[in-house]
Amino acid sequence: MARKKALTESLIRATQIRRLCFFAGCIITGFIALGYKLVDVQVVQHERFTQLAKQNTERTIVRRPKRGDIVDAKGTVLATSKMVHTVCADLTILTNHYVTVAKEIAPHLEMTVPELAEMLRPRTRRNTNGVDVPVRSVRLKRRVEPHIWEEIRETMRGISFGVEEDSITVNAKAALNRIRRYGIYEEPQEIRYYPNQTLASHVLGFVGTTESVEPNGRVVESIVGRDGLEKTLDNALTGVRGWRQIETDIMRREVAMFRDQDVAPRPGLKAVLTIDAGVQHIVERELSAAFERHNPVSISCVVVRPSTGEIVAMANLPTFNPNDLGEAKPHEMRNRVITDQAEPGSTFKIVVAAAGINEGEYDLDDTIYCENGSFYFAGIPLRDAHHFGTLTVEGIIAHSSNIGSAKIGIKLGKERLYDYIRRFGFGERTGIMLPGEIRGTVHKTERWSGASISRIPMGHEVDCTPLQMVMAMAAIANRGTLMKPMLVDRLVDENDRTMVKYEPQVVRNPIDSETAGKIVQALKTTVSTNGTGLKAKLAYYTVAGKTGTAQKLVNGRYVNNKHYSSFIGFFPADNPELCISVVIDEPDRRRAGYYGSETAAPIFQKIAQHAAQYLAIPPEHIPDEAPIERTVPTPIAYATPRTDR
Repeated sequence: MARKKALTESLIRATQIRRLCFFAGCIITGFIALGYKLVDVQVVQHERFTQLAKQNTERTIVRRPKRGDIVDAKGTVLATSKMVHTVCADLTILTNHYVTVAKEIAPHLEMTVPELAEMLRPRTRRNTNGVDVPVRSVRLKRRVEPHIWEEIRETMRGISFGVEEDSITVNAKAALNRIRRYGIYEEPQEIRYYPNQTLASHVLGFVGTTESVEPNGRVVESIVGRDGLEKTLDNALTGVRGWRQIETDIMRREVAMFRDQDVAPRPGLKAVLTIDAGVQHIVERELSAAFERHNPVSISCVVVRPSTGEIVAMANLPTFNPNDLGEAKPHEMRNRVITDQAEPGSTFKIVVAAAGINEGEYDLDDTIYCENGSFYFAGIPLRDAHHFGTLTVEGIIAHSSNIGSAKIGIKLGKERLYDYIRRFGFGERTGIMLPGEIRGTVHKTERWSGASISRIPMGHEVDCTPLQMVMAMAAIANRGTLMKPMLVDRLVDENDRTMVKYEPQVVRNPIDSETAGKIVQALKTTVSTNGTGLKAKLAYYTVAGKTGTAQKLVNGRYVNNKHYSSFIGFFPADNPELCISVVIDEPDRRRAGYYGSETAAPIFQKIAQHAAQYLAIPPEHIPDEAPIERTVPTPIAYATPRTDR
């Protein structure tokens, strides 16, 4: 019996020892596993978990700078930026309350409840690893005005979710408050705004948007210049981003005491242009009236200060509103002053006349027989609009004789004529601070035909832009000095300190000042006596200018029903303040003629008259019959451009 009892006790003791060893082994194994895990977390995967912790508690907030304004010479804002909101939703916070939220805020977003509810419905997406993960945030609406966003915030604060909050748990109440506070949020969005709508739109250009990923993983939009000065000055206007490094608690609230870095953004520079909004307004108003009157394919104008090359106004019709790019058509957005080339016609005669006088081959009172209006050269006829006999060089310019100009060119010869064409800037870009400028076309003498020497002096076989032609005329007005066109006067910071100053730049002197003075005298005759530019005459100023009417090439042949009409002039002639070019592409000849003297010269006269009054340019003489009146620009009513060309 005792032996049996001892055996039983021995078995119990052995069982207890086994159990003790088992539990001890489990405990030891647990400690080993825990130790392994600690080593894995604290050593092996230390960097990974540190980064995860930082992602949950640390945030880098990018502080985007305000894009710099663009203003005219007198400080009138032409382009600026304003802040709006992109309304977003956090689907992981809204969860099954999305329908309630959709019903409350749909009216503010101008959306239907079913449409918004579908956007707020929780869903998943497949990531790059092929794993389905919850979709966290969605954008509901862009460009929401600040007052609308405030209404949405107030609405979210007042949502009851159909429950009595006194009867729910603290955690449930916290969850509802979290939905109210963070379920719908906003991302600040900067948009570009052009207060004057279409005014100087081809100079200013327009912007687009680009997306980038911030350090917190959020995708944000940024403004980038796409055309015009917005593109050329994009780096200067953009500014420099700032940032703020913060830590947040479990409710994503900032713990201010742990703020690490706070670097303020640097706003973009403000661009001060040479453009005068008042003159620009006058130009666009007159072009609009002319567009209605002549129904052309397009009409362009440039106003420049000859002594400095400053562009005071630049306009094209058809035009566009950079605030509403969705409605703009490609042909309306093209800055034809620098992107379109055409044979200039008779305005080009100033080049060959200046070359002949500068080379000493002719003087103003030298005479040339103009063949009574019909002249054959290289077997090809060349005709004048009138049957001129013998004309002086001054008369050839005043009456725009093709034959007289051709004979000057013939005497100069190909090489000298080509040299002066290039001296005046044709065949090369002017260097204006705008994208898209073309060179024009000036063929080398090896490619000239036998008749080219007689055709080029009258503005054929040479293609140029309106800007190239007006700068050549401005060079004559500027005593023979060709200037680079200026659009930007300076760049200033937020405190109006000048950071970059642009100075007038001389390109070259194609002719001497004495020759320039003689051409000015001839151009004055064009406008003052019985020349072709009589309709450009001003009451209070002496005008020097030249008309141009060129047949257009269609399929390699000149046609009689399509013309390129122009007038370029400057005043006061002997001390020029402004040089103005008006170019009309295909004026409707059935309405008011097609010659530059009939179409472009009267437009020049109106622009010059109002611009002179607006700028208070001192008159040279005051007729007894008419007092001077200041021009007050009136609102522009733009003609509807033709859409079939």
